[in-house]
This record gives sequence, C-alpha cells and structure tokens, in this order.
Amino acid sequence: MASSTLEVVECDDAGNITSSYVESGGSRHAEKSRVDIILPKVTKSYPQQLLDVFLPAGYPQSVTEDYIQYQIYDSLQAFSSSIAGLLSSRAVLEGVGVGDASASPTAALLLSVLQESMGRIATILFAHKLGTSLEPECKMYRLAADVFNDTAMILDCLSPAFPKAARVLILSFSSVLRSLCGVCAGSAKASLSAHFAKRGNLGELNAKDSSQETVISLLGMLAGSVVVSWVSSPMATWATLIALLSIHLATNYAAVKAVSMRCLNRQRANIVLSGILQHGEIFRPADVAKKERIFERDGVLRWADDQILGHCRIGVTLETVLRQMGRRHTRTGSLDLQAIKLSELLHLFSNEAYVLWFDDQAEALIVLKQGCTPMDQLKAWTHALLIAQKGRARTRTDGTQHQPEDDGSTLDQRLLDELQSTLQETCGLFATFAGKLRDAGWDLDLAALETRAGTRAVIKSN
Repeated sequence: MASSTLEVVECDDAGNITSSYVESGGSRHAEKSRVDIILPKVTKSYPQQLLDVFLPAGYPQSVTEDYIQYQIYDSLQAFSSSIAGLLSSRAVLEGVGVGDASASPTAALLLSVLQESMGRIATILFAHKLGTSLEPECKMYRLAADVFNDTAMILDCLSPAFPKAARVLILSFSSVLRSLCGVCAGSAKASLSAHFAKRGNLGELNAKDSSQETVISLLGMLAGSVVVSWVSSPMATWATLIALLSIHLATNYAAVKAVSMRCLNRQRANIVLSGILQHGEIFRPADVAKKERIFERDGVLRWADDQILGHCRIGVTLETVLRQMGRRHTRTGSLDLQAIKLSELLHLFSNEAYVLWFDDQAEALIVLKQGCTPMDQLKAWTHALLIAQKGRARTRTDGTQHQPEDDGSTLDQRLLDELQSTLQETCGLFATFAGKLRDAGWDLDLAALETRAGTRAVIKSN
C-alpha cells in the first residue's frame, strides 16, 4: 500500500511560519510513523525581537496601514515635548521660590493646591462641553491638545517675570490649559486606538502604546537633563524652548495628517459626497486624508471646489426650525406660520428619519427622528449638501438668491418645492452609492456627524 505524508504548519499572529511537522515513513495502517519537526531557517534578529516588545502582536497585519507612520511621528513629538516640559518645570520651580530664602513652603503648597483645583474643575466642565464632539473630530482635538499644552509651557516660562499676584493667575490658567489638553488628548487617543485596532486588539494595542510612551518619556528625560544643565541663560532657554515646541507641533501635525479615518464626519462627508455628486468619483479614506483640513469650521457645507456653500446644524430641536419658518407671537409665545404649515413639511419627510429645512441664509437645519441610524444622518447631510449646491448654482445663474419682488410666503413655498425635488434626487443617489462607499472602505455604521448632544423627535398624529 502506498505511504502517505502529513504536514502541519504553525504560524504566529503575523502569519510567519514558526515550525512545520511532517509525518512520513509508513502507510495509513502501519503501526509506526516518524514525525520530523522543521524549524524555519530565518529567525528574527535581536533588534526585531526588541521591537516586538513595543509593537502589537501580529504587526503589521493586526493594525491599519497608517499605524506605524503615526507612531513614528507621535514618538518624535513626545520626545521633544518631554524635553520642553523640563524647561517649563524649572521655570515653575523658580516661580514658586526654589532657591529663594524668603520663599514660604506653605505658599508654594497653596499655589499647587489652587492649580490642582482649577485643573480638576476645568476637566469636568470641558468634558461636559466637548464630550460629544471629541470622537467625530478626534484628529483636530489631538492636535489642539498639544497646542494647549505648548501654550501652558510658554506661560510657565513667562511666570517668573511677573509679580507674585499675577504669577498665581498665570500658573492657574496654565493648569486649566493642561486640563483641556488632558481631556482632548485622552479622548482623541482612545478614538485613534480604536481606529488602528483591526482584530479587536484594542486593549493590547493600548498596552503597547503605553510601553512606547514610557520609553520615549524616559529618553526625553535623560536628554532633557543634559539640556537643562547646559541651557541656563534666558536667551538660550527661550531659543531652545521655541525650537522644541516647533518640532513638537510639526511632528504632531504630521502624525494626525497621516491617519486615514474610516468614519464620515462632517468634513469628510463633504469631501466624499461632493466628489460623488460632481464627478461620480468615490474617494477612499487615504484619498480624503490628503484633502481634509485638521482645523475646519464647525458645520460648514463645503463643495469639491473648496467653496463654502453654507452651514448645517444637525440634531436641532423642532422649535429651531419653526423659528426660521415663522414669527414668534410677542404675547403668547406661539409661532405663526403664514406660508406653509408644519404638517406640510412633516408630510414631505414622512418616510424619512429626519426633517430638513433650508432657509434663505444658506443654513440647513436637520431635525432627527427617534430611531434614526448613522445611515439616516448621512442621508440627511447629503440632502443638505445637495440643496446648498443647488442654491449656489441658482445664485450664479440669477445673480441673486431670490427675486426682489418675492414676498416671504412665495420664498417659503419655493424652498418647500426645492426640498421635495432634492429629496427625490437624494433618495436616488443614496440608493446607488451607499454600497459603493462600504466597498471603498468607509464605515457607515459609526455616527460621526453630530458634534453636540442633539434631540430626537417623535411625530404623533390623530
């Protein structure tokens, strides 16, 4: 009977072969067989084994393609920030009286308590105010965090030149800026880590990131110790600080610019949707990363030619829309709708999970209904962008937004007709390109269009 051969291959998380097991030397019914263990000839060098300590298991298959580029720039910015932090810490110690025989330890302690108190109160307030917008705009807030932190360092270095009363205010404001940095950086880092993790390895990726930060901070402290011991004059201190902060911001900008987020926030939705509506082209996340701004105006509707069409607020209350449609009665507080009825507007969007109104000031207002999904929000934003583009095209043709002889009722009725026509166009377009967006790599199940806590409307009719 012919002999059979069995081979079993073992691989690590990255797909590299670690060992092979080959059974041979006998038939299927033979009593004995031989198993040979074959190890790969190429083994990892010591530097590669050292890198494995700081990289996620299974790298590079376990993370996104933009992970390593971001980490390189992030390490460089952390290194320069560590050195600059030592210079600012020295200035703070001078400000609280280190080296001054007349300085009181109690005064220094009270100043520290005041800074901590201001910082913690600011943390609570900032988290409440910015909490909803931190994830959709994580790239912007990641860079903004370092702007706040670097401003705090500059204030720390300026503090010794001011009288004690002003010094307390400066150091307290510096603590507030650091708190804002902590809120922004912590939340943005969590969102970026979730983006990088491809295999549900978020916890392990954060652990490895902490190891990287520990090593970079240690190296920065060692290098900073040398810098602090050699740089003592005010001119040299400021020259070194400005150079380090410039490197810090430049590398941080390069880091966030290298990230290709897969969720559609407001700016990325403008880029992707206008590209589809104008050219029929679907941009991939890497293409959009090259086009998007790190700092963009909140709620702006921007077309593919980089022109601003108007603004949009999503998740507003129905009262906000009614104020644009009519006038509030001065005595009763009720709203008088002369041109169109609320029931007409709601009937137009009866089959949609949102209600949209676009006024003559090129501002779109979107009311979200109870149970709306991220896809519904994206459809509403598409509708707002489309009607804004139609309004700009009409303005270019007519030379004005509406005819001077039009009264308010005629204008409102015209807007309602435009909402109806653009809604039909939006439904047709959205049914076509929604699946293509997923194929291009976009995650349409993540809601990233609301930057403030919004409301949901429940429509009841008798």
